Amino acid sequence: MDYGKWLQEQVKSWGMELTPEQLKQFALYYERLVQVNQKMNLTAITSEKDVYIKHFYDSLTLASQKWWGQVESVIDVGTGAGFPGVPLKIAFPRLRLVMVDSLKKRIGFLQDLTDELGLQHVETIHGRAEEVARQTRYRDQFDLATARAVARLNVLSEYCLPFVRPGGKFAAMKGPDAGTEVDEGKQAIEKLGGGSVESVHLMLPDEMGTRQIIIVSKSRSTPKRFPRKPGIPGRKPLA
Repeated sequence: MDYGKWLQEQVKSWGMELTPEQLKQFALYYERLVQVNQKMNLTAITSEKDVYIKHFYDSLTLASQKWWGQVESVIDVGTGAGFPGVPLKIAFPRLRLVMVDSLKKRIGFLQDLTDELGLQHVETIHGRAEEVARQTRYRDQFDLATARAVARLNVLSEYCLPFVRPGGKFAAMKGPDAGTEVDEGKQAIEKLGGGSVESVHLMLPDEMGTRQIIIVSKSRSTPKRFPRKPGIPGRKPLA
């Protein structure tokens, strides 16, 4: 099966048109992911079908949301092997993309990958979100901060919301059982400058599972005391 063509057909309902060149970029991404994964633990998912559905399609679900057209800059926190940042950048070359990860080897992979894919206006940062978010050039600067399966919402909000400009959004990409995280994260979100919280439930094709995107609007700048020092958000989540 040609999974590139399959992906192209799947995203048409969102108004997304993938060109032959973009399909080649997705194919090369898959090739490099599997190749490098033999030496470095990037993903447990390696079959072509699973990668296209559980990584590529899943990453692109953010672009199915009605507010996506307002997004020009994205920071992907704890990006790992580049999800959701790289698929979004391939599909929307106009984006300014910054990817942050604490593991230097993964950042090295992403640097090589984005160079080979010919992606422009991409920055990869080796570091902790708590430290990067204190730098003026990244704080309160992004239309969208996103993270995929990194931490619980009350912790993840402290990693991500400081990057978002007032009026922008933070999207936490979760599995199907994240409902309780919304309730436990509301106080943390308010302290960090967040406003309304919306949950969107999605079904992956071919009964590959359900997903939930928790979308937080940023209503005001994050207070200067946040994020706290590295490690503290995980050990002592805001309540």
